[in-house]
Order: sequence, then structure tokens, then C-alpha cells
Amino acid sequence: MSTTRILGVDPGLTRCGVGVIDAANTRKVALVHVETIRSGADEELSSRILTIGARIEELIKQHKPQALALERVFAQANLRSVMGVAQISGVVLFLAAKYKLPLRMHTPSEVKAAVTGSGRAQKAQIGSAVARILGLDEIPQPADSADALAIAITSAWRGGSASSSTSGQPTAAQSAWAAAERASKRK
Repeated sequence: MSTTRILGVDPGLTRCGVGVIDAANTRKVALVHVETIRSGADEELSSRILTIGARIEELIKQHKPQALALERVFAQANLRSVMGVAQISGVVLFLAAKYKLPLRMHTPSEVKAAVTGSGRAQKAQIGSAVARILGLDEIPQPADSADALAIAITSAWRGGSASSSTSGQPTAAQSAWAAAERASKRK
């Protein structure tokens, strides 16, 4: 039975969840490491990005994942929040390229559906599902940690990439993302 080590990232500038799992080809997953990396809102932006990026890089060196999994930046009403998510996502993209690690990106609804069976699950349901799947006595806290593990589990169970879903057809969110990327390249 072969296993794959996956490092999942729930990107955020104030709180960035990071979870490492070992995934067997039997869909069995095991917790290796979980934490939430924090940076202070009063710190300089470059320092905050350095803090989070350096810690993720340390975890890559320490745990030697064979793949990275990242929650795809998703449009939100709060521009400040989406910018922080995008900035940390950029750091993860850089680290994936630097360490030549495959990067799988998953939408929030894809992650929710993979671990709970519903693409509309609430935070508490995700945490409970992650604890149950990994056989943990307690839900990883804060929710960013549980979310990072959910992203890694989704990657283990569904694979995927920036442009495909498990059916081979892009989801509506993935299609919209690809269209926006094409439009930005034409400018």
C-alpha cells in the first residue's frame, strides 16, 4: 500500500491554516501535522508575507510532502480579505514551483462536498467531518487548521488541478476562474 504526503493550505494573511496528511491509495488518511500560522494586522505587509511564507517553507523541508493542495482564491465581498488570501496563495504557488511539487487547487464548495457530502456545509460541519475522517478526539482549532486538513483530504480523494474536477469537466467556479485568467492575459 503506497502513501502520498500532502500539505494542505487554507490561505490567509492573518491566519493561514496548514495541514499535512499521509494518504493511502485506499482512501485512508492520517494526520501528520496541523497548525495555524498567524501574522499581526499591525505588522508591515511584507513582514506578514515573509512570516507565513517562511513557515510554510519550513514545513515543506520538515515534512517533505509529495504534493501541495491549496484552496482556490474565491471572490468575496471583503476586498481586503480576498487580497490577503491571494497574496498568500501566490507564496504557495512560488513554493510549489521552487520545490517542484505538484499543486492541486480546490474551490471551497469542492472541499466541503468532499469531506461532508454537501457543498454548502458550515464551518462546524467541516471540522467535525475532518475529526471523524482522521480519527481525532477533538476538532482541530481554529477552523483554519481544520480547513487546511479538509483541503489536503480533498486533494487525496479527488486529485484535481487548477482546471479540472473529478469528472474531468471544470466546475462553474473553475470555468469562471479560467475565463478571468484568459481575459487578464489579453490585456
